[in-house]
Amino acid sequence: GSQTFLDIDHWNLECELNNTDHRTDLNDVDRLIVRRGQPFTISLYLRSGTYQPGVSSLNFIAETGPQPSEQYGTRASFGLSANIDTSRWSAAVSSPPGDMVALSICSAPDAPIGRYTLTLGESGQIEFILLFNPWCPGDTVYMDNEQSLEEYVLSQDGIIFRGSAKHPIPTPWNFGQFESGILDICLRILDMNPKCLKNPGKDCSGRRNPIYVSRVLSAMVNCNDDKGVLFGKWSDDYEGGVSPMFWRGSVEILRNWDTQACQPVRYGQCWVFAAVACTISRALGLPCRVVTNYLSAHDTNSNLVIERYVNENGEPIQSREMIWNYHCWVECWMARPDFKSDFNGWQASDPTPQERSDGVYCCGPIPVRAIKEGELMFKYDAPFVFAEVNADIITFMKKKDGSISEVNNTTVVGQKISTKSVNSDAREDITHLYKYPEGSDEEREAFKKANHQNKLLHRQQNQGLHLTIKVTSGMRKGCDFDVFAVVTNNTESEKKCRLVFGSCAVSYSGILGENCGFKDLLNVELSPGAGERRVPLRLNYSKYGDKITGDNLIRLAALLFDYTTNETTLAVRNIVLENPEIKVRILGEPKVNRKLAAEITVQNSLPYPLENCCFSIEGANLTGGCVISERLGSPVGPGEDAKVKMYFTPTHSGLRKLVVDFNSTKLCHVKGYRNVIIGK
Repeated sequence: GSQTFLDIDHWNLECELNNTDHRTDLNDVDRLIVRRGQPFTISLYLRSGTYQPGVSSLNFIAETGPQPSEQYGTRASFGLSANIDTSRWSAAVSSPPGDMVALSICSAPDAPIGRYTLTLGESGQIEFILLFNPWCPGDTVYMDNEQSLEEYVLSQDGIIFRGSAKHPIPTPWNFGQFESGILDICLRILDMNPKCLKNPGKDCSGRRNPIYVSRVLSAMVNCNDDKGVLFGKWSDDYEGGVSPMFWRGSVEILRNWDTQACQPVRYGQCWVFAAVACTISRALGLPCRVVTNYLSAHDTNSNLVIERYVNENGEPIQSREMIWNYHCWVECWMARPDFKSDFNGWQASDPTPQERSDGVYCCGPIPVRAIKEGELMFKYDAPFVFAEVNADIITFMKKKDGSISEVNNTTVVGQKISTKSVNSDAREDITHLYKYPEGSDEEREAFKKANHQNKLLHRQQNQGLHLTIKVTSGMRKGCDFDVFAVVTNNTESEKKCRLVFGSCAVSYSGILGENCGFKDLLNVELSPGAGERRVPLRLNYSKYGDKITGDNLIRLAALLFDYTTNETTLAVRNIVLENPEIKVRILGEPKVNRKLAAEITVQNSLPYPLENCCFSIEGANLTGGCVISERLGSPVGPGEDAKVKMYFTPTHSGLRKLVVDFNSTKLCHVKGYRNVIIGK
């Protein structure tokens, strides 16, 4: 039989229907945004004739990138078939014969993501954006759990854990991946990456592979080698930009980068890099979460050993501690066809610029399981991530006379690895995904594989004298409080010791500040058989107040010298001071397109008045994609409340976070939030 080409007059892309079906409707419904390996349906209206099965034909060409080619997988030509084949590019008609034709089109589940044109025979072209599809079993990012997909792809806000291992503090974050214009900015980030500028055809072809895309993102979120998004800064001077504490979400950062000709946004630190990478990943359809590793090692020479030197007061000799109080990175969910199937699932990648990988500041993706098993030859950057959670710390004391001796120390790297739980704001502890239980046979096996000689030798610590640092609860910024060095004598003889107990300000990345209080006891006597001494150190706000950074951290160090054995023991603990709590009340019944008021209160916990007080709020689908700010006209005295009423109008129903920031002269960037359920 002879084929007749369909004579198309006009068409309707049915954006609202398709985008809703493909779960992209939160971006917008004015243009077609679909996920790979899943059919979408458009309506064709014929100029003449009707559609006749087996007789009518239509040829299609789908193209992406500046140099589309079939060899690179960036161009596909196909015709009408009887039924959709979801394993490749295909098209079929799903309506009865007539002058309106319902045409279903399906992309290949491994097609490159990005902007596409689809040519319909001789009749014209349509445009659409194609994203990863974690709902599609044929896509390598497939995730078989609806609640996890809600959290890791569709949720536009979250919690990032900061603070300290003993006191994780939840920080709210507005990811905002579906806010207006964000998807376009994310695609622009891919187009600005150096590999794309050098060879766009090859780069667009690489976009079929989530391993490639997540690696590109880990390089593009920092600006160290490219026109990346964020400029990192870890000292306390943020001239020429804003403190990393300033940000409440990713939207403003991405928009600033986009409107300022791709100049890096100043400034970011690890949780900001990770949060922005999470926004971009979710926007592109990669399931993603931000994780925090407490007491994260920064191993520069890859021997899995961190050597730190202290003086006779227990203060580090180098200007910074090589152990970060915490460090944040991201995990993306994908299969790893390059390994055996045990290594599918969460892959760690780290957008914070720390070390070069293949000559570029990027890190990952590496299967989290490979870290746990000690498989350090796996791609990419396994040794660096393995060290972050497993490095051994050896401490040496350098005396005034230049002599060096090893010091007993029990700090364990890689504690309380944390992420937000699915469906709740609680902390989920995922340490077990990175490490086997301490002292287990499996742990030994992993260390053998990783050639972690130090941990295998596991030098026996002297358990005779035990030293720890204890604190009380409720160490609030603005208060005076005691911390304690506790010394226990587990030997059978009396001990005479010297105890040096000091404190200093420290940033989360280990940069040391000034002394906040110090004590040197030359004659501490301990009776045998678990005799104990508690030595208090008073920390006064008048002394620490102007020394601590926005991280609110103080480093406590106790050094114990045993006169009888000449052995020295060091205990280090970072404490985090709590900011006052921000209270948020929502006035009015939360409904779509209804103006609501948030009544926000924070108490001044400091003994000084707060000046230049400013409240800011933002929230996905709550504040119209903007930040709403309000300044207070007058200072807020000690013990008084700073209070404000702010208005916002939700645009979508569902559970949303209203993220709040309070800033003033002495209390900087205090964060709070309120979960709001918006009714239809």
